[in-house]
This record gives sequence, structure tokens and C-alpha cells, in this order.
Amino acid sequence: MPRHFSRTAGAAAALALAGAAALAAPGTYAAGPHAAPASFGPASVQHRDARSPHTRFDGGVWGGYVAQGSGFQSISGSWTMPQIQCNTSNDLFAPWVGIDGYGSQTVEQTGVQADCSSGSPVLSGWYEMYPAPPQYFNDPVSAGDSFTASVTTDGSGSYALALTDNTQGWTENTQQQLDAQNVSAEAVIESPSQSYPSFNQLDFTGVTVNGQAFDAFGPQAIDSGQYTETALQNGAFSIVPAGSSNPWAARTAPSTATRPAVPRY
Repeated sequence: MPRHFSRTAGAAAALALAGAAALAAPGTYAAGPHAAPASFGPASVQHRDARSPHTRFDGGVWGGYVAQGSGFQSISGSWTMPQIQCNTSNDLFAPWVGIDGYGSQTVEQTGVQADCSSGSPVLSGWYEMYPAPPQYFNDPVSAGDSFTASVTTDGSGSYALALTDNTQGWTENTQQQLDAQNVSAEAVIESPSQSYPSFNQLDFTGVTVNGQAFDAFGPQAIDSGQYTETALQNGAFSIVPAGSSNPWAARTAPSTATRPAVPRY
């Protein structure tokens, strides 16, 4: 049965995205038995803190690090897909790198999806120029594969996205156009269904923005709820289960990090 997840606030927006998915370019590949792919757009699920009348962004959709500002022209990074255990058929998540998504209505992103709707994890590479639907690559992907991804723009609406499976030796490149603002850069995990499968650890390494180590842009940690991130050190950090006894789980950021700002729509 097809499913489509949207993080937009209203039903009308969800219907619009579903319509966009139906118009996806011919020849695209959706992982698993879905006619409509999941959408990895801006994080806009709000979680209200019972102790405060204010809406807080403290996980549930994205987890990792995001930097805000202006003039973001490139991000690149690597990670290894962990062994994944599906807990429910609703489990779905993806690690990715991208530009935009905080303070903007677009995201230019590429990564790898793990989809549990069949009962076992189905892995596939993809890119997305949100709000257009994701486009999936018909290349082999396995747990344990090492990936390198990048998104680069010339600042005038042209984007080059690349995803390489270093283990299996394939690379996908695409050139896209989008009127975007380039106001954030992120290396994150995301669950469009807000239901993560289980894994022990996912390592991001070599994350750079505009050719510099990610750390130079003061990115803020964001927790996905089930998972947290270790301290960022020279463009490297790990995603680990929240409350993990893993020694790498020591963080310099607060244990419950709020999102940098409310996305402005």
C-alpha cells in the first residue's frame, strides 16, 4: 500500500506533495513496494514541552547538526550505513547532507533511505530538490556500505548533487535548478514517518561546508528523540541511541538541544 509522509503543516500541502509525487519524472526508482515515495523536506513537526507554553524543536524528525546563516554554497560528507533492525513496518529513516530547510521552504539534499515497510530494511540512494518529490537511484545498497555525498551550488539556482557508494563502486551525479536561498547546511538523519528503526551507531566523517570543516560554521546539535549525536570534532560525529553507554556519546551540547529556529514558511 503506498504511503507518503509530509512534514508540512496542512492537509492541502500534503495533497500537493502527493500530486507532485504522481508527476515524478519517468524512469525514477522508488525503493520497496511504494508507488509514492517518502518526502525528505523541511523539518516542521513541532513538539510542545509540557513544562513550557512555548513550542520547542527538540527532535522527532531530524537529528545531527545544522548551521544557519547565508551564502552556503557546498556541503559534503561521508557515512557508513549501519546494520538496521526494523521494529515496525512504519520505520523509515535516511542519513543525508544538504543545503536549506531551516528558514526556507526548500531543501537540496542527497542520501540513503532505509525503508521497513516490507518488514525488512530496503536500502536505496536518492536525491531531492524539495518540494519536488525524491528521486531514487536503481543501484545496489547494503548495510556496511560507505557513502560520500555532496551538494554544490553556484549561488544562482544551479545545483550539482552527487552520491557515491565507496564500497560498491558506483556514483550518481545530477544537475538541478531551483530558486533557493542557501541559508542553512546540514548533516543529519531524518525519519519522515517519525518512526526510526534500531541501529547501534552511524558515523559521519569529513563533513565540510564551503570547503571548510563543518565546525567553523557553528552548527547546532539537534536530537531526533530516539537518537542523539556526539560532539562535532573536525567535521566528524556519531549518531547513537539516546542514553547510550557508548563512550563517544559524551557531548558538549545540552542533552536536549532545541532546533536553531522555527522554519519560516
